[in-house]
Amino acid sequence: MADETAGRFRAGETALVAVVEEAEPVAGPWRRRFDSFASVGVPAHVTVLVPFLDIERIDSGVMDDLRALVGEHDPFTVRFEGCRRFPGVLYLAPTPDQPFRALTEAVAARWPEAPPYGGQFADVVPHLTVAHGQEGHVLDEVEAALATRLPVTADVGSVSLFVCDGDRWHRHADFSLLGLPAARPGSSS
Repeated sequence: MADETAGRFRAGETALVAVVEEAEPVAGPWRRRFDSFASVGVPAHVTVLVPFLDIERIDSGVMDDLRALVGEHDPFTVRFEGCRRFPGVLYLAPTPDQPFRALTEAVAARWPEAPPYGGQFADVVPHLTVAHGQEGHVLDEVEAALATRLPVTADVGSVSLFVCDGDRWHRHADFSLLGLPAARPGSSS
């Protein structure tokens, strides 16, 4: 699996993700077999924004802005009740997905130079990847096995910044969802 990821990542790449620890017991064994991101340090997650800014651009001002922007959003509970697919990808679909969409839209609006997935997709669909790059019959087998272990319920209370060193991804910082009102220009905090 490591060979699949060789040369795939660039040192300094970053991603903003909502880690879903509650999904690891169910999805983890399949992710370790069929999701190359699991072998390079990426836990079960729903992506908020990838690629984000290169790490060289993430200074204390960006960190403060992320803390404030993510902090405006309320923590939420999500359920993964079933599987869905993109071509060659099996994923768990979150319900509701709107809180993830709102986070992605907010971060992308603040940093328009970092569109979700590099601007590849018109509609960004929140998802927790379980398997990719596999034949349909493998995805069918994984989906059938997962169906007996769902639903998974998770509390999402933060967004994590992950950074790649060229080979592996590492958690760099966490930003809490606090439901705080947006700071208004000219107001004192």
